[in-house]
Amino acid sequence: MRILLCLVFLFLPGICLAQQKDNPPVDLESFIERLFPVQDEDIDYEAIYEALFQLYQNPINLNQANSEVLQASYLLSPLQVGSFLAYREKFGPLISIYELQAIPEFDLALIEALVPFVTLGEINRKPVPFWQRLKQEENAYLLFRHRRTWERRRGFTPADTLSNGRMSTRYLGDPNELYLRFRIQHPRDFSLGVTLEKDAGEQFTWDGKTARYGFNFFSFHFTRYQVGKWRTIALGDFQASFGQGLVFGAGYTLGKGAETVPTVRRSSIGILPYTAALEFGFFRGLGLTRQWKNWTVTAIASHAPRDGRIASALDTLENVVETISSLSQTGLHRTLSEISTKNQIRESNIGGNIQYAHSSGRWQVGANALASRFDRPWVRSERVYNTREFSGNSNGVASVYFNYNWKNFFLFGESAISQSRGTGTVLGLVSSLSKEIDFSLLWRKYDPNFHSFYSSGFAESTRPINEQGLYMGIQIRPSKIWKINAYYDYFKFPWLRYRVYAPSKGYEWLARISYQPKRNLLAFIQIRQEQKDRNLNHSGDPQLPYIVEPVLKQNGMLSLETHLSTNLFIRSRVLWSQVTIQGVKTQGFMALQDIQYGRRAWRLTGRWAIFDAETYDNRLYAFENNVLWTFSIPAFSGRGIRYYILGQYQINPKLTAYLRISQTRYSDRDMISSGLQTIDGPRQTDSSLMIRYFLK
Repeated sequence: MRILLCLVFLFLPGICLAQQKDNPPVDLESFIERLFPVQDEDIDYEAIYEALFQLYQNPINLNQANSEVLQASYLLSPLQVGSFLAYREKFGPLISIYELQAIPEFDLALIEALVPFVTLGEINRKPVPFWQRLKQEENAYLLFRHRRTWERRRGFTPADTLSNGRMSTRYLGDPNELYLRFRIQHPRDFSLGVTLEKDAGEQFTWDGKTARYGFNFFSFHFTRYQVGKWRTIALGDFQASFGQGLVFGAGYTLGKGAETVPTVRRSSIGILPYTAALEFGFFRGLGLTRQWKNWTVTAIASHAPRDGRIASALDTLENVVETISSLSQTGLHRTLSEISTKNQIRESNIGGNIQYAHSSGRWQVGANALASRFDRPWVRSERVYNTREFSGNSNGVASVYFNYNWKNFFLFGESAISQSRGTGTVLGLVSSLSKEIDFSLLWRKYDPNFHSFYSSGFAESTRPINEQGLYMGIQIRPSKIWKINAYYDYFKFPWLRYRVYAPSKGYEWLARISYQPKRNLLAFIQIRQEQKDRNLNHSGDPQLPYIVEPVLKQNGMLSLETHLSTNLFIRSRVLWSQVTIQGVKTQGFMALQDIQYGRRAWRLTGRWAIFDAETYDNRLYAFENNVLWTFSIPAFSGRGIRYYILGQYQINPKLTAYLRISQTRYSDRDMISSGLQTIDGPRQTDSSLMIRYFLK
């Protein structure tokens, strides 16, 4: 865990903090692969990164942090957290960070790793007016990013006439994706920022009727911390995280990955500024957190537009009744049809949290509540599997939760109930059984009618609904150079799901063995297996269009990475997959070679890879380095080669430029993608350009 956080913190100050902006960035691949879930679908990693970035921006005050905050950081094991709290309770606040050497579980290497990321509090700080601090802050920057696919997609070709005489649909805008961000912030003091984005295919236009003002997406936040007894004051766009995420989930969830122990739990990190470009999943309005001794109270009020489709019908009196037929979460407004969904719905939210943290820092209890209302009722298209999904124009959800640190055990849980009387419950523990062994256990149960719009509870599905399961994870460090991570997760779904028209069940396990004989050499092997039910082709009986049978997936990875010198880094990796459906096995294979070379002012990173995956089920995911604030974990299926080169150059202390060119060439097809995204040809070339400018 300590190594993972070092990667995060070494990277973040290098790209964000002005006083440390000359630090070289660290490759994030091991961090993402170990902390993020093993993927079976596309996820907005930039939004996840933004949430993590907010979590780690504020250094931890060791003289005030409770067990919840220390566990949330992933810096320390439960054994170390318990020992630290016992020491602080006995001897009082720390005077020096190196006082931690007096605690048996803390060695000098760990303490040195902690130094950049923790604080003991500011003593005798001379008060400076806020506006003067804002004016003097060095951590103020401007980012501009341009991305584009250079082969022409069908959506950008001239429209033609269909058989019914109508013109075919085409994108209204150009193929350029534009992103602009301004931000100024100081840890534990304030954050002010603006984010603007235009996706490829969207028009850069000023049209008040469709809520398009140049850029298609606009986000603003202003957050103050520690203003008297007000812990947080947030205006504009923000998120919230309390308990285990069953009511307030803060937009990111780590879930199951190669870091098998600490990532099963969520954290009560409170209100966070929203700085991502994802166009849903955040509050827009006012968020306040007030503190009275050991009590904190948070209030949230939000009124925000949402994309969705409106259906009109006549009631019995022949009055026109409008309902919501679907909500859109793509954030794309490229065609007339997509533009017609923009900001069609208004969503209002009123909610809050009350929390008590014991003065010892060992336990914490709290309660959440959130009431959501749409300006029209939501009436879903009737499908067998969604009969227990939310419908109507209002929803309420409330929960209670706890965290308790007892010796080497960290216990946590949350139980929630929604307006539909559906319930959701999570109970778990993280423990250091010894200095060499860490263990986690989590049980969850979500009813098919449990509805919570801003949740991110631990789940096999993308949402905590219609699921029961038990997860067990373990990490063993038999020596300083060996590490073993493993988990097993059993789950079942009591009601029907999309593409699964019967109650179903499944399991998943992962094992990873890492070998690191020295600091600049790491090798590991990882195997993962998952079995889950799915609709398959009909059996020939017209009354049974689908049969539900298990699909078995197996994935493996072998990796070797090393620093040949201070400036030269290489990584070699082999990935494979096997899928068994009705006794038929298909295979997938990928081999890649990375190389990175850099000096103080510049860096070059390149990759060459080959892949051969028989079906889409055999697709292989491989993290790729990208320009600042942009993550890429594409899925590869079919047969072809993939390569990219990424350059970074610090023009001067204020200005840094990033450029990335990537290309995929297929040997088994003459057409890529489908619909308006179709490329007529076997290759796809993409570019990303980013410029970062520090104002001071």
